[in-house]
Amino acid sequence: MIDITLPDGAVKKVPEGTTPMEVAKSISEGLARNVISAKFNDTTVETVTPLKESGTLTLYTWKDDEGKKAFWHSTSHVVAQALEELYPGIKLTIGPAIENGFYYDVDFGDQSISEKDFPKIEKKALEIARGKHDYNMRSVSKADALSYYKEQGNEYKVELIENLDDGTITFCDHSTFTDLCRGGHIPNTGIIKAIKLLSVAGAYWRGDENNTQLTRVYGISFPKQKELTEYLQLLEEAKKRDHRKLGKELELFTFSQKVGQGLPLWLPNGAALRERLEQFLKKAQKKAGYEMVVTPHIGQKELYVTSGHYAKYGEDSFQPIHTPKEDEEFLLKPMNCPHHCEIYNSHPFSYKDLPKRYAEFGTVYRYEQSGELHGLTRVRGFTQDDAHIFCTTEQLNDEFKNVIDLTLYVLNSLGFEDFTAQVSVRDLENPDKYIGNKDDWKKAEQAIINAAEEKGLNYVVETGEAAFYGPKLDFMIKDALGRNWQLGTIQVDYNLPKRFDLTYKGSDNELHRPVMIHRAPFGSMERFVALLLEHTGGNFPLWLIPTQAIVLPVSEKHEKYAEKVLNSLENHEIRALIDNRNETVGKKIREAELKKIPFMIIVGEQEEESATISVRRHGGEDLGSLSVDAFSDLVTTEINSTLKSF
Repeated sequence: MIDITLPDGAVKKVPEGTTPMEVAKSISEGLARNVISAKFNDTTVETVTPLKESGTLTLYTWKDDEGKKAFWHSTSHVVAQALEELYPGIKLTIGPAIENGFYYDVDFGDQSISEKDFPKIEKKALEIARGKHDYNMRSVSKADALSYYKEQGNEYKVELIENLDDGTITFCDHSTFTDLCRGGHIPNTGIIKAIKLLSVAGAYWRGDENNTQLTRVYGISFPKQKELTEYLQLLEEAKKRDHRKLGKELELFTFSQKVGQGLPLWLPNGAALRERLEQFLKKAQKKAGYEMVVTPHIGQKELYVTSGHYAKYGEDSFQPIHTPKEDEEFLLKPMNCPHHCEIYNSHPFSYKDLPKRYAEFGTVYRYEQSGELHGLTRVRGFTQDDAHIFCTTEQLNDEFKNVIDLTLYVLNSLGFEDFTAQVSVRDLENPDKYIGNKDDWKKAEQAIINAAEEKGLNYVVETGEAAFYGPKLDFMIKDALGRNWQLGTIQVDYNLPKRFDLTYKGSDNELHRPVMIHRAPFGSMERFVALLLEHTGGNFPLWLIPTQAIVLPVSEKHEKYAEKVLNSLENHEIRALIDNRNETVGKKIREAELKKIPFMIIVGEQEEESATISVRRHGGEDLGSLSVDAFSDLVTTEINSTLKSF
């Protein structure tokens, strides 16, 4: 008999060789009907894998992320089989599950597919799924695995197998299909009831642009057709909210091939939006004791060698800038923190001077592959709302909690209220990914967990997600469409202070090493604006939106009164414009609606006679006739309901 420990701590004694599905059946038939995947001792297993030792078992259903992962990966096998049957001679490479669905990278050779081919592929895949074929894992020797794929002429699978150790190689079989696979499948294909292919794109083998370009087929699947229908509706809404589309419509930003890929140009409306976001955070930062600093856009290569950024990111950054002086090299700044370390180093400090809190809206540059660029969410030049706090070990807990308060203030003021805090720690099995010693890492990780608990945050711990120099607390936001995004990060760092030999004089008159906190509530201005656009659908909070109201004179003879109203609104600090084009009021209203201006103020003969304005809210609500003072009070009340003081 072996002991199987369940997530709630309950222990079941079962015969050796019992499968996860049999454990599920012993709990309830209802659970067994819904279980589609399992994890045993932190290793993904099949629901029919015999358990041969005592350990911890987690059972997953479609409602769990791990369950969806197994479901979508299993579907990628079915779609791959359909592709092989419809396009003989293709070469399959890899087909993982992703956040929403799956993809399969395929070498189609002389053949090709496009979206018009999706219906027949989906039909074939569903035919296969209805066969209710079991997924069967089997171990294969390295020699046999290589022989199998060499016979097929699939050099991609051969390359993968050559990098695997003998005794660790497994194949997955279902129906007439076989694939090299580590495992993690649903019980059988019949569970898959709905399949939708979403797009095709080019993808270089192993992400290297020097390799063959493959065709990446993206798709998603569900256990019910209704869920697919709902997902496709969500996708349509997401298209309407795409920040690239809204950014163009609202005239916030643009890109230019002459300027360069991934380098956004902010238009007047976008620049005004950014400026307001910056001032909002600067005001809160000032109250929290931060000092603003400014650093250059470049730095000597040696600066980033010292920090460790060059070793980690040098190959993926822009190439060094060579000056007329021999052997002198500069880099476009990939991070602000090394510069802030040098600012700290410019002055001797005692423990009485700490903490020092340096903040900067600093623009940094990273060379992202062109295929990875995406609107404002993935760019090559972006501005971080960066700050670095240098404090004593004794101050660390309070300082970290203060940064949590500031981050929550930022997120709540902008309508991001549904989130989970993620404590990102190092992967103990891959120590080479990180710098510094184990004791410092332990202290840093525990400091973050303590602060998260003391602030009552709903948090999870994610292994392997730490930065290379320290653990961090990330805020994982759920937007209006239910999508998850990482916004806001706080990191504890014992390593950079050592690398830059940062010190302060303690009460014992000896030199000590400060602890460093990295923090960026927005993350980057570009990505934050993109997510805010998609979360709000372009209907920004009233305190933030560049134009809060637009004055629409009914005809040319009412323009003077419209100018008077505009001046009065500006005196009340309401950001307004006037549309005095020779167009009908109806057309002006429609265009103002498209620009998502919160209030439309119509002025005509009646309004001029009564010294009032007629107010229409974005979306069509008629607020009736108001004085400018009453309208100003309405705007102020609405702003105060969302924008609190820090």
